[in-house]
Amino acid sequence: MFDLVVATVALLAMAPILLLAMLAIRIDSPGPAAFRQERVGRGGRVFRIHKLRTMFVDASARGPAVTAHDDARVTRVGRVLRHYRIDELPQLIDVIKGDMSLVGPRPEVPCFVAAYPPALRDELLAVRPGLTDPAALEFANEAAELAEAADPERMYIERILPRKLQLQADYLRRATLGSDLAVLGRTLKLLLAR
Repeated sequence: MFDLVVATVALLAMAPILLLAMLAIRIDSPGPAAFRQERVGRGGRVFRIHKLRTMFVDASARGPAVTAHDDARVTRVGRVLRHYRIDELPQLIDVIKGDMSLVGPRPEVPCFVAAYPPALRDELLAVRPGLTDPAALEFANEAAELAEAADPERMYIERILPRKLQLQADYLRRATLGSDLAVLGRTLKLLLAR
């Protein structure tokens, strides 16, 4: 109920920003303003997450599944939207639909979920994925780290993903409404600081 109420109020409050962002995307580059991408949710069920488009339309065919800070596939407007995390706002729709929660492990694309260690896979996929979590906060500058790697996708799978999964599992084992509110507060603070 908390997720539903907060996500609905937030989506209504952010509607003007979303509309302006969608208009800027359409002016900046050809293609739709929004898109949906397959992610793995609760119980291993694949769902289609809502996002604003920050890359050129054919980007998925022209590079890795991760995005580095200096990725040439990202549009001019896309760089601004990514910096302020505005591209993630449509995921409030996924929270309202019940595919996601406000706080929980960030949902990954199927190819990365296949790399999860079996013990952590079952634990992390037992809950709804979230808009934010402690791992997302710790790796808020992940794109900059990936930009320094010769092979960003390999670096993500071998170095970043294992740390994220452990942080997510550690958090889930002690999560409460109070700790979720604290994560939401830290997330808002990070966004406002940007």
